Amino acid sequence: MIIRRTILKQDIVKKLYPNSISIRSAMQQLRCEIEICPPLKEQIAKAGNTRCHYYNKQQLLLILEHFSISLEEFEQL
Repeated sequence: MIIRRTILKQDIVKKLYPNSISIRSAMQQLRCEIEICPPLKEQIAKAGNTRCHYYNKQQLLLILEHFSISLEEFEQL
């Protein structure tokens, strides 16, 4: 399975929060989840620069690990 170097944050939240009212609310849910988990926030920061609209491959894998979702499951969502 090939993972792109950067992943649009909106694409991630669409899959992680499919029942969310809008992309904006889904993004807010992800931000809150990261804020309430300081170890995750620190790991994401160490994995590279957090660009405005993108996560890099390592950051995506950290987020998926936090949600206990494998990469294969994420691709199927």
